[in-house]
Amino acid sequence: TNPKLIKMADASSKEVLGWNGYSPWLYVYSAISGSFKEGWIPDNYFGGIVVPVLQGDYGKISNIQLLSNELLNTELFPDLVYYANGLWLSNLKEVVNEDSVEDVLFDKRENVVFKQDNSLQGKGVFFFKRSSFSTSKIKKLGNGTFQRYIKQHDFFNEFMPTSLATIRVTTVTDNRGRVSVRAAYLRIGRSIDTHVNSATNIRVPIDLDDGELFEEGFQNNWLGIDRHPDTNTTFANRKIPNFQSCITTAIDLHKSIPFVRCIGWDMIVDSDDQVKLMEWNGYHNDIKFSEATTGPCFADLGWENLWHENPKDNF
Repeated sequence: TNPKLIKMADASSKEVLGWNGYSPWLYVYSAISGSFKEGWIPDNYFGGIVVPVLQGDYGKISNIQLLSNELLNTELFPDLVYYANGLWLSNLKEVVNEDSVEDVLFDKRENVVFKQDNSLQGKGVFFFKRSSFSTSKIKKLGNGTFQRYIKQHDFFNEFMPTSLATIRVTTVTDNRGRVSVRAAYLRIGRSIDTHVNSATNIRVPIDLDDGELFEEGFQNNWLGIDRHPDTNTTFANRKIPNFQSCITTAIDLHKSIPFVRCIGWDMIVDSDDQVKLMEWNGYHNDIKFSEATTGPCFADLGWENLWHENPKDNF
């Protein structure tokens, strides 16, 4: 990184954000963009300052899968059955007899996905067939949600057919209660993965105006690539199908919970061109990738002043 950019990052970290420990993430953003941009939010500033002030305990609700459909008043989650505190529940929250759970899950379907509560970064996700399923296995895994296996649009199969891709859309609520989309990117799994995993995934920024992928995507080590390393499918000149519906869905859902001020929505477009919601992240949702590639995404929100309410010395 150009030493001049390092100096600018150091100055901004100390003078604007109040602590020189925020500099390293500004170095990363500068290295990726090749310039320094005022208004960037370092990832550790977001986690240490923004999250406690604007997310708080309300944001932690997103970690409990069972509550999502009801809280957001939507049927876009492909939920089938919940396991919660020793009870088996239908997606209508009706108690299901344990002996009937297997039949409910595998009625006219071969595969289901189980997600543990508080699962993060692709961890805590398990795939079951009837032959591999048992209620005793789930009891050991703990509380969580069974979801239908989504068949993704062929657009995503061109990149990786063996795992479900994820469209991450980030929305915010400003101080006047207005909800807006600030960033979006596509996460694609590798051939070794059963699902998108943060340790191995490929991320590609998305143009918010038309849903077109950027020409350059990034590996987990931040090295840029112009195509998927396993399928050799290039990113340039490709548009996310039904992307406007993804944007509209994220905004409409966030309006129902405006008090969680920044949300990362994980969704996909299925083989019927319909938007499906896999989960929402209302606590420390990832902002660093979008800040580095398409940011600053939050420069007009006054987040850089929040440290006066929660100065670093208090942590």
